[in-house]
Amino acid sequence: MTQTSWFQNKHVVLGVTGGIACYKACELARELGRRGAIVQVVMTEAATAFVSALTFQALTGREVKVSMLDPKAEAGMGHIELARWADLILVAPCTANTMALLAQGQAPDLLSTLWAAAACEKAIAPAMNQQMWKHPETQANLERLEGKVQIIGPDSGIQACGDVGSGRMSEALDIANTLEATLNRGALAGRRVVITAGPTHEPVDPVRYLGNRSSGKMGFALAEVANRLGATVTLITGPVHLETPAGVNRIDVETAGDMHTAVHSALDQVDLFIGAAAVCDMRPASVSKQKLKKSKDDLSQITLTENIDIIHSVATCPDRPGLVIGFAAETESVLEHARQKLIAKSLDAIIANCVAGGEIFGQDVTEATLVFSGSEQKLVPGTKSEVSQEIFATLSPLLAKRI
Repeated sequence: MTQTSWFQNKHVVLGVTGGIACYKACELARELGRRGAIVQVVMTEAATAFVSALTFQALTGREVKVSMLDPKAEAGMGHIELARWADLILVAPCTANTMALLAQGQAPDLLSTLWAAAACEKAIAPAMNQQMWKHPETQANLERLEGKVQIIGPDSGIQACGDVGSGRMSEALDIANTLEATLNRGALAGRRVVITAGPTHEPVDPVRYLGNRSSGKMGFALAEVANRLGATVTLITGPVHLETPAGVNRIDVETAGDMHTAVHSALDQVDLFIGAAAVCDMRPASVSKQKLKKSKDDLSQITLTENIDIIHSVATCPDRPGLVIGFAAETESVLEHARQKLIAKSLDAIIANCVAGGEIFGQDVTEATLVFSGSEQKLVPGTKSEVSQEIFATLSPLLAKRI
């Protein structure tokens, strides 16, 4: 089986600074896209004199960012949004001036401010005149960056000015291959993760069913983030209207019984199981073969029976995953009920959130508390993707200890 590229579904900020090597950044943007990256180009004002922003927009399908205070961005704080979004910031070409800004923590423009605000992976591909590259201050700035960011190149050869020596920006393919080799890791690299999502539907008759209001968005966000962190992800979902996250193996089911079967079929050397699905607790004891008629059928005689507790069955099975994490969606006494479920279901942790009033269902934002035996961690409210990142940041060290 072909190994998935590290860049698959990764958010890459490609910083382009003002030098003749800007033309190579065009091919680099295409190469990163070919490997599955979602590329956002950020240009300095000087860079726009060499290659137009429209060129990069055509290559990436995304509007190029140049201004630090973007009126289209949330609260005009585009650099903060991008800093949270990025998995990698790659500055290529990186001029002597930009290298000095990055090394000394100065932030006069969008790119350098984004660099300072981000905690993701970072890399530069220097490009400058050979004499500038040899200048003592440039070498001092290089030393400040070494060990903190990845430095690719520069190459030697004939330069645009006619000089010969070091300072040429490395070729796009070499940059991508170097990053691929060194970054092919992540908090969940090599891990197998199974996540359930969405509701289950329990048929009453050929037309009606028992269900709940889960949209599946939280489980899908967890699957998308886990894949970006390097995991092999299986997403088992009830009936939802959501696109499958790229790189994720999706299994569609309808009933709790279907989900139970699918889950246990997927528990082959699984490192982490997250039960984000809102599984129906009960189902009709028998399903009518014909549509029930309110005029002649006594609907009060529909007998309900309890569904199997899927997550408890996972937590207590012989091939139990390394960590088993549940969800507790409660309308009152949220943390108290979550702690009770944590113990009763033999879980390693449970993610508790309040659903009183039902307003949270179907929303893109959420807030939750990660509850462990004897402790709890309130997560910073945000989008379901951002909260998912917090969850995995907390669970990854525990996973490393457990397995």
